[in-house]
Amino acid sequence: MSEVKFASWNPWHGCTKYSEGCRYCYVYRQDAAYGSLVSSKQCRKTQKFDLPIKKKRDKTMKIDPGSIVMTCFTSDFLLEDADRWRDECWKMIKYRSDCMFYFFTKRIERFMECVPADWGEGYDNVIVGCTCENQERADFRLPIFSRLPIKYKTIILGPMLGSINLEKYLDGSICEVACSGESGMNVRPLDFEWVLDVRRQCVSKGVPFQFHQTGAYFIKEGKMYHIPRRFQISQAKKAGIDYKIVDGFIPEF
Repeated sequence: MSEVKFASWNPWHGCTKYSEGCRYCYVYRQDAAYGSLVSSKQCRKTQKFDLPIKKKRDKTMKIDPGSIVMTCFTSDFLLEDADRWRDECWKMIKYRSDCMFYFFTKRIERFMECVPADWGEGYDNVIVGCTCENQERADFRLPIFSRLPIKYKTIILGPMLGSINLEKYLDGSICEVACSGESGMNVRPLDFEWVLDVRRQCVSKGVPFQFHQTGAYFIKEGKMYHIPRRFQISQAKKAGIDYKIVDGFIPEF
């Protein structure tokens, strides 16, 4: 399999906090750090709104063909405040059938009212991640997620705020589960035992698993560690617990 290229596309920025996982939202933190004069609650269209169809001076696409486009990571793609812009985004996504678009959402219950008329059983180039931070949100969101017509589904446990049992949701439609801790100051810790338990569930169901990052406060064998931001992803990888099946869930173009 050839090396995967990644691109980032944030058609809008800003989001309203929606559930317990949003308490220490990194978008709010980053906006504050950069001295933004606009509230992070205010959703606004960005200058890169039409990035997927933009071309370079040599007439090639700014986003390379074959890229995985991490979409709307400074907001939520299903945010109500962005309803007036989303149809245009779907048109760009469909036009760029040579790329795979990947977005996460905490608003999965809005999915069917937010998809285009020709969605059918799902676009071949869209991956949707349903984000769940605790058991209560998993038990609300994942039954909805399981019924939706989406070609590629992932479950994102991030920030993971407690032990979560996913086994009844790990059917054949789930392509991957990923766990992450919470970054920032004075945030809630991630216990490695929670992560290992989810990994066990995934292995028992034959679902790929990824430990994405530790978060700022990480508990292992009962001891709390403070992990600087620059090491949170690398420390998770050093744990060596990712569970892959063949080359992963991303289809080749």
